[in-house]
Amino acid sequence: MTDLQMGLFGLGGAAVVAVLAYNKWQEYRHRKVAEQVMKSDHQDILLEQAAVERRRQAEVQPAELDDDDDMPWREPTLGESDTEDQAETPEPPNQASGLAAALKEAPQRQEPQAVDETAQAKLEAAEVEAREVPRSLLDPRVDFIVVMELVEAVPAPQIFESQKDALARISKPVLWVGFNDKQREWEIIQTDSDRAYRRLRIGLQLADRRGPLSEMDLNIFVVAMHQLADELLAVADMSPHQGVIGLAVDIDGFCADVDLQIGVHLISKGTPFAGTKIRALAEAAGMVLGDDGFFTKRDDDGNELFKLQNYETTLFSPDSIKSLTTHGITFMLDVPRVVHGERVFFLMVDQARRFADALQGQLVDDNRQPLHEAQLDGIKREYVAKTQANMAQYGLPAGSPQALRLFS
Repeated sequence: MTDLQMGLFGLGGAAVVAVLAYNKWQEYRHRKVAEQVMKSDHQDILLEQAAVERRRQAEVQPAELDDDDDMPWREPTLGESDTEDQAETPEPPNQASGLAAALKEAPQRQEPQAVDETAQAKLEAAEVEAREVPRSLLDPRVDFIVVMELVEAVPAPQIFESQKDALARISKPVLWVGFNDKQREWEIIQTDSDRAYRRLRIGLQLADRRGPLSEMDLNIFVVAMHQLADELLAVADMSPHQGVIGLAVDIDGFCADVDLQIGVHLISKGTPFAGTKIRALAEAAGMVLGDDGFFTKRDDDGNELFKLQNYETTLFSPDSIKSLTTHGITFMLDVPRVVHGERVFFLMVDQARRFADALQGQLVDDNRQPLHEAQLDGIKREYVAKTQANMAQYGLPAGSPQALRLFS
């Protein structure tokens, strides 16, 4: 190693030592400055006030004890003054306390109403209407109901088309109910409707005259509703369906107990009744021949009262009745499907008697035994009145929309 290299190493070492020394000196200098800054020659005002107060109490206390030796000594606290002084000289208002009080009172102040109360009440009522479907349309005792809220309104044809094939495999009726936003009411959705709906309620009927809902039908319906919700971008809400079959069996059992159809037969005494004569009498009594092969009597509101059918197997039709002859006809009362069953039964029997006089026939029961007044009164009391009373007690009155669906 040359002398030049040795000299350079020496200079480098000296420079490092100089830098370290300078840093130490700078650190010492800043520390001293910080100590001078942090040091304060001012007295603590709060501590000084506390000391002054303590000295004043020490001077005043003995004089006070002379008047009342039983007065206990109470150590003054910071910022606290005598009660008497507070009563005589009120403290100046504290800005922070005033602000806290103002904040405390702020929620209690009555702000001006931003929305008219009447308008608000109408909006709230509309929301209740939108949530609650009348039981005349869907009834949780009769239907398994799915609640569906769509992001945007969807036309009725698109709603029906989505799961049409799957729902066609179900043996029980499926009822579609939608909320009409314009009229603010729930309504049955018609397949040919041009309306669009954002709120849907879909009900699967639990029973009808064919029996209770089956497990297979329920599973098909549940899967179809989930798929429908996915396709319509909807939120579907349905109750747990584990106990639905049990409910279906229960409602079907009740229906079986009250499902009565009472027939009053009018048979010929020898000469058959002519179809044309039957038709003339029926139309004169306000009965209309339907596609089901029965003449139906309805009230002024269109509700079915009773039917007239052929006692024999041949159904009535506009074409066949022209040449038809029969040995009997039957007046039929469907007890669960009519309101005021006793009154309707009386009306039906009265009509049957008129036909018997015109056709020269005889009223008989199912065993072809003559019907007398006492027997008719017993039928009305035991089979019509009691049955409808049981239905009313159960909460499904005869002739109600629920009953019409269950007994179909």
